[in-house]
Amino acid sequence: MLDNTDLKILKLLKVNCKMQLRDIGEVVHLTGQAVSNRISRMEDLGVIKGYSVLLDDNLLGKTITAYITIFMKTTNHRAFHVFLNDNESVVEASRISGEGCYLLKIQVNSQEDLNCFLDSVLEYGNYRANISIGKIK
Repeated sequence: MLDNTDLKILKLLKVNCKMQLRDIGEVVHLTGQAVSNRISRMEDLGVIKGYSVLLDDNLLGKTITAYITIFMKTTNHRAFHVFLNDNESVVEASRISGEGCYLLKIQVNSQEDLNCFLDSVLEYGNYRANISIGKIK
């Protein structure tokens, strides 16, 4: 399905998805057109699902990152999913095995915003909150 050249292209795109096709081609020893064809093929295959922008959350005022483990007290998971999808503070949400039902990564502007979020979670279940004190990777 994918060869080493495709994997190199993906690695370059992960670092900078705006990298010029010509520049990618120089690294992987292909023309810009050949790189474009490979990228299009990987998009068609669903390997590349989209492109995104990395934001500096601190500069946007999102100074608190918290990881919240949710312990559901209801079986109405669909309503909880709607709540998560509608809440801009939720950056990531995963259903998990082991201790807890969900693991959320949220980013908020203040301790007050964190408390409001946690209060709204209580409608669905209990929680355990861990606040990030520094990002490593």
